[in-house]
Amino acid sequence: MSAARTARTVVAAILVAGLAATALATPALAAGAAPAKAHHTATQQALDAAVADGVPGAVAQARDGHDRWTGTAGARGGDDRYRVGSITKTFTATVLLQLQAEGRIDLDDPVDKWLPGVVRGNGHDGRQVTVRQLLNHTSGIYSYTSDPGFQSKVFGPGFLEHRYDTWTPEQLVAVAMAHEPDFAPGTDWNYSNTNFVLAGMVIEKVTGRSYGKAVENRIIKPLKLRATTVPGTRAAMPRPSSPAYSKLSQDVNAPVHDVSTLNPSIAGAAGEIISDSRDLQTFYRALLQGRLLTKGGLKEMTTTVRMSPELPDMGYGLGLMKEKLSCGVEVWGHGGGIHGSSSLAHVTRDGEHSLAGNFNADWAGDTQKVVEAEFCGTSGTTGTTGAAPKK
Repeated sequence: MSAARTARTVVAAILVAGLAATALATPALAAGAAPAKAHHTATQQALDAAVADGVPGAVAQARDGHDRWTGTAGARGGDDRYRVGSITKTFTATVLLQLQAEGRIDLDDPVDKWLPGVVRGNGHDGRQVTVRQLLNHTSGIYSYTSDPGFQSKVFGPGFLEHRYDTWTPEQLVAVAMAHEPDFAPGTDWNYSNTNFVLAGMVIEKVTGRSYGKAVENRIIKPLKLRATTVPGTRAAMPRPSSPAYSKLSQDVNAPVHDVSTLNPSIAGAAGEIISDSRDLQTFYRALLQGRLLTKGGLKEMTTTVRMSPELPDMGYGLGLMKEKLSCGVEVWGHGGGIHGSSSLAHVTRDGEHSLAGNFNADWAGDTQKVVEAEFCGTSGTTGTTGAAPKK
């Protein structure tokens, strides 16, 4: 696998093979950064380029100190709500770190302590996997979204028949347990959506309520995130929003489908949240500025592991990624992809400069170019992420 292909695979916070969504993120290194006005000019150009590349519509918002900016291209509204995909993982991890600070769980507990017998089969053993390893993707647990049968039913043409099916977390984990682990726990790194489905189950076991309720009570309400919801099994999108489009195929000539409505239980705690660019920036700024976690908790979240030898400038913490961009600026955050939606959310380590946005298509465009444009003032890309082809 080429370096570019590896980059897209690990940077993508995706729920499907074929739905690309970049995920990044840490501290602001001022060297090489362009003035705010230049950032926004370049960012708008990157949005326009995505639409020229075939994305129906693109939206992004940025905050840099007191400066606020919104840009759109194609048929999009600046206050659109959208499915954020794997950006959900940062919300899930934040709740678990809060629970640890309250003494209700230790992230180094074995998963089996909270979910006895759930992680079993074909070499998987929850007694050997810790909750922390779920959150930084070092568990080795197979990702259910890599299962060919699941992909065919949920991400291929079968989606049109099964788009409203409900999947329980237990069913999703069972799909993963039918496969062997990717590696022994703690010996390597690999992105697995099963990790965060399990993390959501752990939250429910600890609190006695769904992970979604925990996110609402601990993050959404305190931060007054008025556009952010945990939909559960609700298929419809709230307003305002724009349609989401997918080809449900890797064939570039395949027809385009409106995939706006779907049962998000296919993603659960790994990727079901709906939000907008304003709320996502509020969340990540509050998180990196220490308003949601203790000092020790934030240090744990931002302690990263190496994702790949081919990506020396990237690291994965606990539901949070960091990346050093081409101009030397380091950003923290995550990206997310789900049917017809590719999202990004990034912030500098001091929480002062943030960016969030969305493409309403999953077969075209490169969100990494938007990130480079905003933080570096150029639509150029690094050798690790921007030029990578979509899976």
